[in-house]
Amino acid sequence: MQREAALELADLGQQLRVDAVRAAAAAKSGHPTSSMSAADLAAVLLAQHLRYDFDTPDHPGNDRFILSKGHASPLLYAMYRAAGVIDDEQLLSFRSRDSLFEGHPTPRLPWVDVATGSLGQGLPVGVGMALAGKRLEHAPYRVWVLSGDSEMAEGSVWEAAEHAAYENLDNLTLIIDVNRLGQRGPTRHGWDLDAYARRLQAFGWHTIEIDGHDIDAVDAAFAEAASTTSQPTAVIAHTLKGRGVAEVEDREGHHGKPLPDADAAIEELGGPRFVRVEVSPPPKAPARRRPDIGHLDLPRFEVGDSVATRDAFGQALAALGSAREDVVALDGEVGDSTRTELFGKAHPERYFECYIAEQQLVAAAVGMQARGYVPYASSFAAFLTRAHDFVRMAAVSQAGINLVGSHAGVSIGQDGPSQMGLEDLAMFRSVHGSTVLYPCDANQTVQLVAAMADLPGVRYLRTSRGDAPVIYGPDEQFAPGGSKVLRSGEHDRVTIVAAGVTVQEALRAGDLLDREGIDVRIIDLYSVKPVDTRTLQEAAQATGCLVTVEDHHVQGGIGDAVAEAFADGRPVPRLVRLGVQNMPSSASPEEQLHLAGIDAESIAAAVRLLVERVVVP
Repeated sequence: MQREAALELADLGQQLRVDAVRAAAAAKSGHPTSSMSAADLAAVLLAQHLRYDFDTPDHPGNDRFILSKGHASPLLYAMYRAAGVIDDEQLLSFRSRDSLFEGHPTPRLPWVDVATGSLGQGLPVGVGMALAGKRLEHAPYRVWVLSGDSEMAEGSVWEAAEHAAYENLDNLTLIIDVNRLGQRGPTRHGWDLDAYARRLQAFGWHTIEIDGHDIDAVDAAFAEAASTTSQPTAVIAHTLKGRGVAEVEDREGHHGKPLPDADAAIEELGGPRFVRVEVSPPPKAPARRRPDIGHLDLPRFEVGDSVATRDAFGQALAALGSAREDVVALDGEVGDSTRTELFGKAHPERYFECYIAEQQLVAAAVGMQARGYVPYASSFAAFLTRAHDFVRMAAVSQAGINLVGSHAGVSIGQDGPSQMGLEDLAMFRSVHGSTVLYPCDANQTVQLVAAMADLPGVRYLRTSRGDAPVIYGPDEQFAPGGSKVLRSGEHDRVTIVAAGVTVQEALRAGDLLDREGIDVRIIDLYSVKPVDTRTLQEAAQATGCLVTVEDHHVQGGIGDAVAEAFADGRPVPRLVRLGVQNMPSSASPEEQLHLAGIDAESIAAAVRLLVERVVVP
């Protein structure tokens, strides 16, 4: 690079540092020192290598940039100012109420694809985007991920590193800002760049070690990354935290704080600048055509058939994939059990095996939805709990993803408690804006699988392992937020609320109680969130007593969802919650349900007790 160009880029780097200091000073909070270490890396990327049309963020040829070290958001916003897409007033609104320039980036800004800030997520999501570019879009864009060295301790990073190399994602570049200092002191490897390089090379990455403040070296490394084929590239950069200000440079105790004397620091950095960068336009790429949505021919099951809801899910997903070109499926090496493999056989070009790496599974789904796809990601319900932070951040990202957990509850039988999803309903109900669905039969399942595709936010479908009788006809309709009253009469004394496998137990309990002259209402609460408040309130008014039955821990699941339907100040009915309160061991499905107290006999016993002690004849 010519000396004059290098000096201009160095000057841009100083501008980015100054603006990071100014933004944090205005907010009286933030992470300027973490921004300052990566300023030269950002300057070279923005001015020399990023191909992006800021006026058209959804341009199909735009490179994607993920600031994985989201706490360094002042640097990102300084880049936007240098690109001329925000002004000084917007920059200095950093962290203020109603500002789009939050403490950590979110897609409220049109140039931000996914929210970051929970460390270790940028690279896994970037892998999802790179997979979309390489295998789905066949587009020329590159994915650049700027990561901190502290987050390289996260296991999710190494799930992503292995997956990226396995998939030969040469359109992915990881930039590691090795500034040596974390939040409370030195990082694990300090400035041992080779420690990072050895680990990444072992996974199959091309690595480049540089001085992150040497403009020529940074420029050459990015060019080498772009020209490397068949491998992802990691640019591992030695940097100084707080670079350019003696009071904080490479000094502990300044993480996450404005500089002590911002005015002096700005003067030391050479004062404010107003350099504008002409970012390179993206390469020509065919416009993403509107995906074809053809006739949806869902599988149909006859009443009386015996079909596992996981089987119905797999068949429905394959059918949905035939009708919609934007649907993709991902699985965590259990596709033969979740039945996602049916989609893989029908649409292999849109099927992604993520192996036993649930964090990468969910992250890839988030990355793909950012590129306009509708992902369905599946694993055992129990194992999705590993990825809860990715699910939580998906909601922050306003991501539309479908997650499917199979083998839920004690009803899976002999496999024992390590395989039983007993916390999943609580986990997904707690996610902002989520939808949680738990079908009990095959026709209900296929309808809900199709409905999920067009819902906003995080959508979760819980499926079961064992066969279940088909109780609904193939033309029955099911809407998220609804329920079905399976049994009712004017003399009902108690309402039983069930979902999934406990629906059949509730119906059998109803038959037992009917012989004893005890009339009960039975509600299939297939939508656990949003819950059908109106139907529950009507049942409470009619019967005065509700018994919830769930193959899940009693905390956070169906019982709590039902209780919340009476949180508006109206009289609260007598509410009894039956759920899994024991620690299961290996036993048959029937034995498991009985030991947990959620089989037909247990439900009937609970109703009898209510009628005897509480309900006035």
